[in-house]
Amino acid sequence: MNRFPLPLESLWAFRVVAETGSLTAAAAALGVTQPAVSKRLRDLETALDCSLVRRGVNAIGLTKAGVRFAEELQAGFAQIQSAVDHLQAQSAPLRIRAYTTWALRWLIPRLPRFHAAHPGIDVEVSTSTAIVDLAREGVDAAVHTVPAGAPPPFGGRRLQAVMISPFAAPSLVKGLPGGWPSATRLLGSKVRAGDWDLWLRHAGTAASQPPLLFESTTLAIQAALEGLGIVICSPSFVREEVESGKLVALSEISIPTGDLYWLFLPTGRTGEALSIFADWLTREAQE
Repeated sequence: MNRFPLPLESLWAFRVVAETGSLTAAAAALGVTQPAVSKRLRDLETALDCSLVRRGVNAIGLTKAGVRFAEELQAGFAQIQSAVDHLQAQSAPLRIRAYTTWALRWLIPRLPRFHAAHPGIDVEVSTSTAIVDLAREGVDAAVHTVPAGAPPPFGGRRLQAVMISPFAAPSLVKGLPGGWPSATRLLGSKVRAGDWDLWLRHAGTAASQPPLLFESTTLAIQAALEGLGIVICSPSFVREEVESGKLVALSEISIPTGDLYWLFLPTGRTGEALSIFADWLTREAQE
């Protein structure tokens, strides 16, 4: 391969001189001495056989050719920086923030399919119930619930409705009376404290005591697996447990809560990796 015909360090030095308008400022920005900057400029002019700067006693300026060359160099270096940014964005993992239970029981079990289809894109998942400031917290995208009647987030993507249904361990189901809501401990999460009220109104019944609320639906599901009570949650969160017989669905239907899962994306242009992930996540949610 042929060597690049011009010294890159000299091209960069000229760009900095053109930007700062000073050999002294350029030397400070480059971390070299002023004579070193002057030498790089002379080497560049020699290689191009063209005068780029006008040297005065206490000042330096650009020739007409130097002004035009500096403008074109600026565009070229900007393109190089864009290529570097794109490469780094592709190699860095995507950072996705989501609710704990949704991440553990919905997203992560599906990630192997994503990695199989896109082996060059890693996804790093963190959890929080708080609204995320994507730029300030260094997160690429986040998943949160939004009330169905609320305005959709700017640039966001609707994923799926939040559905709920009751589930219990088989050992508990065997002893349930016909009016089980009034005689059995109900389990839920503090994040979705109103789900049991919603379900009971739908069923036209009532509970004898308030639900036992855990910090997350994941903990409530585990409590149900241990036979502590009946958990209210999305059927998709316990599909594996129902299929394996560890939990039993106490209703053939699930009802919408009125909330929707949305994918929050940064404003402006998103990188290629994030666009690929967002498209995949939208398809997964709709299926």
